[in-house]
Amino acid sequence: MFLALREMRRAKVRFGLLIAAIALLVFLILFQQSLQNGLLTSFVGGIRNQDAPVLVYSVDGQRTVQGSAITPDLEELVRTTEGVGEVGRWSQGTFTAIVAGDEAVDVSIIGYDTAGLGTPAELVEGRLADGPGEAVASDADADDGFGVGDTVRIVPGGAEIEIVGSARDVQLNASPTLFATYDTYLDIVASVNPDAGEPPPNVLTIRPAEGVTDDEVAAAINARSLDLDALPRAEAADETPGVAQVQQSFRIIFLLYGLVIPCVTGLFFLIVTFQKAGALTLLRAIGAPARRLVSALLLQAALIVAAGFALGTLLYAPVSQQRIGGLPLRFETGAVVAWGVALAVLGIGSALLSARRVLRIDPVEATTGSER
Repeated sequence: MFLALREMRRAKVRFGLLIAAIALLVFLILFQQSLQNGLLTSFVGGIRNQDAPVLVYSVDGQRTVQGSAITPDLEELVRTTEGVGEVGRWSQGTFTAIVAGDEAVDVSIIGYDTAGLGTPAELVEGRLADGPGEAVASDADADDGFGVGDTVRIVPGGAEIEIVGSARDVQLNASPTLFATYDTYLDIVASVNPDAGEPPPNVLTIRPAEGVTDDEVAAAINARSLDLDALPRAEAADETPGVAQVQQSFRIIFLLYGLVIPCVTGLFFLIVTFQKAGALTLLRAIGAPARRLVSALLLQAALIVAAGFALGTLLYAPVSQQRIGGLPLRFETGAVVAWGVALAVLGIGSALLSARRVLRIDPVEATTGSER
């Protein structure tokens, strides 16, 4: 340890620059992890974080809520499927709302007819909507005129909605999202377009009967008709069009970052080992065991990766509490732990390349001056 720390003190700038480089990479990795999760939550949080275990779409809807339509005969098939417990209706539409300051914004309004089937899973303030003209909004939009106690007006038609609750991570289609009763949803549809009539539900929300799993009831429903597409909640969110493409793009980015860390760390120690080859040879000649030199090298790698990761995390922490272009970011504790372990393994593992050169040093070179 003495040898490793003394060398780092004598070359503060060189080792400091490597720590700064790793810190920047860690910051970018964690920031993009939050950006990915915030982006996905803004698109499908309303599906992932509602409390219906199974969602049933029409095949023609291609697993989008607004594009799906459940006809009466399909609804009857679902309700009479073995293993189905409770069934609810779930519809979603995009409307223009006037919020505080007379600003017009597009909002997604979701209507549910059964509490506990398609309602927000976690309220952070207020209560669920249970009367006409009431709705629960996403907590991410509370500062934009969708906080508890605020009132928004739908145009055209002038229907007013009072926000009575705030829920965590329930945005849909990257827009402010409101969860209202099914009657309120139908009233809004009629207000905007009086000639529309009563639309069929977009999706049916299912709770399996006791002793039946989500996968089993989804398979049973799908077996009833080729026009039905039943999915467990998590799968419904992941299979929403566009989600897989976003995840794949970020995986490629994270893979590249994961390759950069060992390259930077490994090349640094390899270059340093070449530069101090003479000193290492002399140390071996006066009796310093190779194991001690390798231990010093690996200790330096561990200290550098740890310091870089800690600094990068400190830079990431305040940024993770911000909103970027309307996307709420959040400190991802699981990602911090996972990347910490991964980068420690990659960084220290890459330093082993330099350790191999230390092990090959021949003490005789110090007296003969020969080159290998």
